[in-house]
Amino acid sequence: MSNYSVEAVSLNKVFGRRLIFNNINFKFENNGIFGISGPNGSGKSTLIKIIAGITSPSSGKVIHNSNTIAVIPEKLHNHIGFVSPYLVLYDEFSAWENLNYFSEIRNVPFDSEKVTFLLDRFLLLNRKDDFVKIYSSGMKQRLKFIFALMHSPQLLLLDEPTSNLDAEGKDKVYSILRNEAGSSIIIIASNEDSDLEICSSCIQLEQFKNVNSSVPSRGDILK
Repeated sequence: MSNYSVEAVSLNKVFGRRLIFNNINFKFENNGIFGISGPNGSGKSTLIKIIAGITSPSSGKVIHNSNTIAVIPEKLHNHIGFVSPYLVLYDEFSAWENLNYFSEIRNVPFDSEKVTFLLDRFLLLNRKDDFVKIYSSGMKQRLKFIFALMHSPQLLLLDEPTSNLDAEGKDKVYSILRNEAGSSIIIIASNEDSDLEICSSCIQLEQFKNVNSSVPSRGDILK
């Protein structure tokens, strides 16, 4: 059993007159890897942002608990790691400077030993002092994973996590995620088959497009 849980209660999101999803309910309280799937434009990124506290739902709520104590929104960033295509890196900084700066923004100590370990794990240690502007897209994606993992999050949220990665890079990431799943809850939003194959269960967003749908059971969602 994890000491962290994340629960969605009757989540609904609309943009103008467009329904994105309706009556999503789930609770993840065990460590492991879980998926959110659907075609482009189905609301995967929107749901991940709502879970992360970046975007608000139109109705419903997301509840985060650590050691059975509710996590307040102002402290949520201390408990989660986030990887997404829209996460901004600073091109004029080196990888090391980026990670140090992100620690300052997050107001957590910069653990140079752990950062060095992660840089080595993601095959970037020998490039840690290079400006990010000369990194390939795949290298930038791996750096985002280091940013997400360097404070040992209890919940890891991944939006299209293997975009820009080649086959070798994907295999490396999957291996690391399987290892991290022993101590964290990992949620992957993707329409890539290889991403979803490592998930033990998956929320299919196309099932939550009916404005008149009844609230589904957890078993209906996690399959």
